[in-house]
Amino acid sequence: MSAEKTTEPDEVLTDDELQAAAAPEQSIEEDDKPRKRTVVVAEDESVNRMDLVAMLEDSGYEVVGEAANGEEAVELTRKFRPSVVCMDVKMPRMDGIEAAGIICDENIAPVVMLTAFSQSDLVKKATGAGAMAYVTKPYEESKLLPALEVAMGRFAEINDLLDNVERSESKLHETEEQLKKAEEQLKKAEEQLKKAEETLEERKLVDRAKGLLMDKADFSEQGAFRWIQKTSMDQRIPKKRLAMAIIAKYGDQKSEAEDER
Repeated sequence: MSAEKTTEPDEVLTDDELQAAAAPEQSIEEDDKPRKRTVVVAEDESVNRMDLVAMLEDSGYEVVGEAANGEEAVELTRKFRPSVVCMDVKMPRMDGIEAAGIICDENIAPVVMLTAFSQSDLVKKATGAGAMAYVTKPYEESKLLPALEVAMGRFAEINDLLDNVERSESKLHETEEQLKKAEEQLKKAEEQLKKAEETLEERKLVDRAKGLLMDKADFSEQGAFRWIQKTSMDQRIPKKRLAMAIIAKYGDQKSEAEDER
């Protein structure tokens, strides 16, 4: 009895196929990595701006733009659409309150205002312009980071609420459109029913008129129907009205004959 021959299997997957199979796992791992939160810093004093940028980067934030005035802050925020904006109140060309108002009106990013202790009146204006939080100088990590989290949290909540409102309005609009279509279909059905009822009534009257013509004017059934049809067309009288006229004329005679009996 000969021994069974064993052969080595062919290569199951090539190197390229193995790399392709491994690629999705690698992309999933990359997606699992937390993304850095981005910040635009607007501070006209360069030293303070450098300190603020360093503090944010040490805390894990990515500073994507630095502005020395309100106009630059608005432009950078529109360009980078950061997670949050740190905005000084008093700046040249356009102050922080006006810049914050533009950013908030366009709903680009939450704004944290940077104020001095003596600027309580400006804080009210800043919150009125849409700022989500504020931090007083000098900047401290223990005050700044919670303010950023609060601002981003409030911004997310507001946008979730706006999304819900938009979805509700869209759903309401769809419901109104469906209701409108249903009303149109109901109206059409009512019109069709009314037309069918009128047709049935006309047919009954024509049949009665036809019977009277057969009885009183010696018409055959086919002849009576043709006379009604032709007269209606020639005289442009609706069949219903013509039938009612025939019934009015010959029906009374029938009633009088029955009364004489």
